[in-house]
Amino acid sequence: MNKDFETLDRVIGKIPDFPKPGVLFYDITGILRHPEAFRYCIERMVEIYSNKKIDAVAAIESRGFIFAAPFAEKMGIPLILIRKKGKLPGKTYTCAYNLEYGSAEVEVHCADIQKGQQILLVDDLIATGGTLTASKKLVEMGGAAVTDVFGVIGLPFLNYKKTLEGLDVTTLIEYSTETM
Repeated sequence: MNKDFETLDRVIGKIPDFPKPGVLFYDITGILRHPEAFRYCIERMVEIYSNKKIDAVAAIESRGFIFAAPFAEKMGIPLILIRKKGKLPGKTYTCAYNLEYGSAEVEVHCADIQKGQQILLVDDLIATGGTLTASKKLVEMGGAAVTDVFGVIGLPFLNYKKTLEGLDVTTLIEYSTETM
């Protein structure tokens, strides 16, 4: 294990049987309780994406907002919020999708997506890739493109790389079934 993995792994909570029996929940609130771990995440994001053409960052509700907001401010780019259906007051694009425990819908304000933009999608954890795929579709509805996806935690055993094929997916820490 490298030092970066150990640093994040030490503060990420692992809660068995949440939100349902048989699921191991990876809790990022430990990162937020440790400023050095949170700072590390934001600094790594800036390092990874500072030389890429990114016009805006789109964050997935709600934990994606936590990481995307300081990143957007440091990069001097707009922050786009992707929210659960019914949370945005203006005209929206909407996309339904399946997730690990059921189905859901996400929305984005139409006015937030500009045609031709290159957008980075950010979430705290990437599992199956379903929410990110739906979010990518929202961005494409507005005429923009998603080229990169970022998650603090990745669960590759849930096959998100196949679901997000064609996108550059970056995570800071990955858990396999062996590390659970």
